[in-house]
Amino acid sequence: MINFSEASGGVTFGVVKRGGFFARWLRGALMSVVLVATSAATGRAEEGSGPAANGREETRVAAVAGEAKAITQRYQVAVIDLMILKRQKLSALPLAKEIGADGIELDMGSLGQRETFENRLADAAVQKEYLDQAKALGLGFCSVAMTGFYAQSFATRPTYERMVGDAIDTAKALGVTVVFLPLGVQGDLVKNPELKPRIVERLKMVAALAEKAGVVIGIETALDAKGEVALLEDVGSDAVKSYFNFSNALKNGRDLVGELKILGKERICQIHATDDDGVWLENNARIDLKAVKAALDEMGWRGWLVVERSRDAKRSGGADVVWNYSANVAYLKKVFQVR
Repeated sequence: MINFSEASGGVTFGVVKRGGFFARWLRGALMSVVLVATSAATGRAEEGSGPAANGREETRVAAVAGEAKAITQRYQVAVIDLMILKRQKLSALPLAKEIGADGIELDMGSLGQRETFENRLADAAVQKEYLDQAKALGLGFCSVAMTGFYAQSFATRPTYERMVGDAIDTAKALGVTVVFLPLGVQGDLVKNPELKPRIVERLKMVAALAEKAGVVIGIETALDAKGEVALLEDVGSDAVKSYFNFSNALKNGRDLVGELKILGKERICQIHATDDDGVWLENNARIDLKAVKAALDEMGWRGWLVVERSRDAKRSGGADVVWNYSANVAYLKKVFQVR
């Protein structure tokens, strides 16, 4: 799906010349918009959402772009297949639709001590099933996630380039422009600042892969906003941005709105609009989503808000996926989407 957080603040239809990271990124984004419009025209897509296009079908952009409808929603809301207990399962898509989401973040599968992820989505036949199902349901793929790195070390795993490369290949096949990379507990740069040079070196390596593919790698760190800005500047590539998580600021007592403003529109590719489990977003006294929206509006940011946790403590089990995530998705839409 499309990442709206580019400096232009929107999408421009027209001729995109070959060459350059932004041109490659924009071609992939335009393909997603085209499929949104195509689905809407057949009555199968909701306003502001739609399936991801296959990044290799560039000719469809020129043929259909002039007929594509403008996307009016500034923010779209997604859930994560892993967190709705449907990791790498096609049934995640109808469940996301039932929950009321506009799209879904697809996980790359478990990692453990393998050389790369256990990824069903590498299979072309499975990719087609996902694309066809998404089109039928009017859902978008907002990102591909390497959540295995929450517990594994990006700084020390010897096959990290293959792992990230596989995620980029999967994203390209599904028309996705954001790949999520959490640095995780073993890459915590607050507790382990000595890892920064190695992590910067590795991020530069995978940034080159992302630039070539026309995708963005969204990193989640334990750093505050100023520290994350410094890290991104050290990497020095527009293909590596912040995948901001509300809970990181909240649980560390930082000013959430202030953190967003420090990072700024151009450094944030996507947002996990979530807090730790305990209460739903609408009942969370330590987060003011209306103030968050006002800040993002003022910054000119657009994009996906992805629900990760914020499950009610009384009913956080697997049987209550729909109950918990429907409530959070509905509240995010109430606050962020124009009715």
